[in-house]
Amino acid sequence: MSQPNLQDVDWSLIPAPDDDGAAAHLPGMTLPSLALPATSGETVDLSKLPELTVVFGYPRTGVPGQISPVDDWDMIPGARGCTPQTCSFRDLFAELKAAGAAQVFGLSTQSTDYQREMATRLHLPFPVLSDEALALATAVKLPTMRVADLTLLKRIALIIDSGRIVHVFYPVFPPDRNAGDVLAWLKANQR
Repeated sequence: MSQPNLQDVDWSLIPAPDDDGAAAHLPGMTLPSLALPATSGETVDLSKLPELTVVFGYPRTGVPGQISPVDDWDMIPGARGCTPQTCSFRDLFAELKAAGAAQVFGLSTQSTDYQREMATRLHLPFPVLSDEALALATAVKLPTMRVADLTLLKRIALIIDSGRIVHVFYPVFPPDRNAGDVLAWLKANQR
């Protein structure tokens, strides 16, 4: 399926994901030490960041005009919406920082090179982390799905404080509202 505009989506036509309980074990978990490559050229170990961190995970970003991994991509609950979700975090980035997020990261199982193209195209003010080797997804049992022989993250947002997950947004729908929900949580739980 060709996706000419990745940001204009009628969410009433897209199936919402169900809460399958796959993230219920995450709140309170201390993250293991893992270095993930970032689009900034650095590696990031989420377990070692001393302050409040927001990480939003998504299945995969598309490239305008390119073919989706499967014809019925939009009908897979939770698949469509990576670009709108990412752009909402971009657009609310300053507000998220003002509300207490020391850092914000995107996260997917795509390669850093693929993510770098997207980060540049979308003018992201934050790095995107690659879990292409599924190290983090496996270590903490992040919710995943298999599509066209790819293991992809299910859409999720984590609030991490000094290496410990303190809040989880899962399932996330519609994706373009996720950053606003995270911002509201940060404002309500300011230290």
